[in-house]
Amino acid sequence: MEEISITPREYQEEIFKITKDKSTLVVLPTGTGKTLIAMMTSVHKFKLKPLEKIVILAPTRPLIEQHFKDFQEKLPEGWMDAQLFTGKTPSSSRKKIWDTAEFIFSTPQCISNDLKKGLYGLEEVSLLIIDEAHRCVKNYAYNHVSKRYKEQKKDGHLLALTASPGGDKKSIKQICENLNVEAVEVRTRDSPDVKPYLQELEFEKIFVDFPPELMQIKFLLEGIYNQKAQDLKNRKLLFNAPSKISLLKLQTKLAMELRRGRNGNKMWGISLCAQALKIAHAIELIETQTVASLIEYMKSLYAKADEKQSKGVQVITKDPRFQRAFTLATTLSKEHPKVEELRVIVKEQLEENPDAKIIIFAQFRETLRKLQEVLNKIENASAGIFV
Repeated sequence: MEEISITPREYQEEIFKITKDKSTLVVLPTGTGKTLIAMMTSVHKFKLKPLEKIVILAPTRPLIEQHFKDFQEKLPEGWMDAQLFTGKTPSSSRKKIWDTAEFIFSTPQCISNDLKKGLYGLEEVSLLIIDEAHRCVKNYAYNHVSKRYKEQKKDGHLLALTASPGGDKKSIKQICENLNVEAVEVRTRDSPDVKPYLQELEFEKIFVDFPPELMQIKFLLEGIYNQKAQDLKNRKLLFNAPSKISLLKLQTKLAMELRRGRNGNKMWGISLCAQALKIAHAIELIETQTVASLIEYMKSLYAKADEKQSKGVQVITKDPRFQRAFTLATTLSKEHPKVEELRVIVKEQLEENPDAKIIIFAQFRETLRKLQEVLNKIENASAGIFV
């Protein structure tokens, strides 16, 4: 078998000394080389058990495709039979691929579905790698695959990777229990063996004033939101402050209770929760995103109301306050002030350094589209969207 040339950093080498022998949860900051540790562990395990398989899982298709590409680029051509599983590959084909492949890259949903159908088992998997392992707390497919692996492979070896396991020891403990992890290796940006490899980061907060025109829209939407919350309280369904989390929990609780029998009050409660959550999202858009993103969202609600997809949406769009908010948003001559602030910052940066590369993160695609439109009007700027 051809030798692999991988030069790890000191902390990667130290972590690898643990991962090569024990099922381990590795917590490393973004950009510090978790993938290389996965690669080193995979190579070691494959050399030990060349007749068994390595399975690498990541929660989204773009992410698992990136892992697939990284392994192919860093390992010699022909060193392994690596295959990428996606939902687009027919299950009958996946069964054939599984039988011959040595390294399998997949989303957890794909493997989980195949296991349920009995297409193959995990008895021949010498190493299971789980990226974004913090999702194991809520991701059913991840938990299902890891549970089946524990059942089917008594001497199974697991490597879990994450940059954000949660803010407390309880979250880490839950991940370890879900995945049957034996060891935990944690590094932060301030760890003595990691710090020398990282650049110092400078943070600057820039505050913008929220204009009265946007405040008026927000005020109208908050009136609807508060009314829905009060209706839930009047129906003796909501007893605490109406936050997004409390509404989601109440909605789930009511849905579970309705499985035991129909109840008109609880059915209304579910509808009120859904309406309040939709308005909460609209408030979030006008507060933190762009006017354009709010308009697109409100248009989508009008479209659903026209199609009579939801009675709750029809109630929302018939509310005079919602209609007034929509009119105000569509007749505004200005955008959210942070869009202009961002434009000025980017313009100044490009004037200082025309070859500069700038990364802007935003939560919603509509926000990205608006930012792209605005930034491309700057001389020498070329803005593209990554999703």
